[in-house]
Amino acid sequence: MKNILVTGATGGMGTEISKSLIAKGYRVFGIDYKEGEKIDGLNFFNCDVTDTESITAVMEKIRETTPVLDAIVHTAGIYDMDSLIEMSEERFIRIFDINFFGVFRINKIFAPMLQKGSRIVITSSELAPLDPLPFNGIYGITKSVLEKYAFSLRMETNLLGIPVSIIRPGAVKTNLIGASNVAIKRFVDNTKLYTCNAKKFNKIVESVQARNIPASKIADLVLEALESKHPKYLYNINRNPLLLLLNALPDKMQVEILGLILK
Repeated sequence: MKNILVTGATGGMGTEISKSLIAKGYRVFGIDYKEGEKIDGLNFFNCDVTDTESITAVMEKIRETTPVLDAIVHTAGIYDMDSLIEMSEERFIRIFDINFFGVFRINKIFAPMLQKGSRIVITSSELAPLDPLPFNGIYGITKSVLEKYAFSLRMETNLLGIPVSIIRPGAVKTNLIGASNVAIKRFVDNTKLYTCNAKKFNKIVESVQARNIPASKIADLVLEALESKHPKYLYNINRNPLLLLLNALPDKMQVEILGLILK
């Protein structure tokens, strides 16, 4: 039986991935900061990916069951939205602590349980390779940093026979969309510099989110990355064509177009 660790296991993507893996006969260890939907067959552990001691304690418990992990699947993450000159330093640091350093900590602490042939799968975002958008920059920046880390990690772990894959989705129908709506409303209500601009940007976000796919589609890609003899490094799905088109333009033109739309 193959053993898989899923982070963010009670989130929308994590839940679907866990169910899919269990149905395929994998033994799944799920971690999250709070318990969510009860999933038959899931070995769940409360764990805070920002806390090294919490992660280490879970790792030691899992090692009581198996000395080896065949894969780590990362879905833990949060969404936030604000202007870069108005958001607090605490919130700025927190999103990095979860979206980027959480992945770093998990991989580092669980690395002794990986072996040749194990896999690391990291969910990113369609925003990662794009130029950052206004007010949504903090989320995109964390994902861009995450992908730079993932590529460097791939170069290193490939020497050990451990491939790394990135899943880069557009909008997915999960509770992250609900969280993004909360973040947008908070930004619209609290900004003092961009009141009008924030309301207009909110309409752009809503149009992007409306073109979403079910989380089961991400679960299918995870299975492909785990079961393929030669997994790809990058799996793209449901990327927004308008965002891609905007990003294909020169930087100066992007700024001018967004300025015209948001003013």
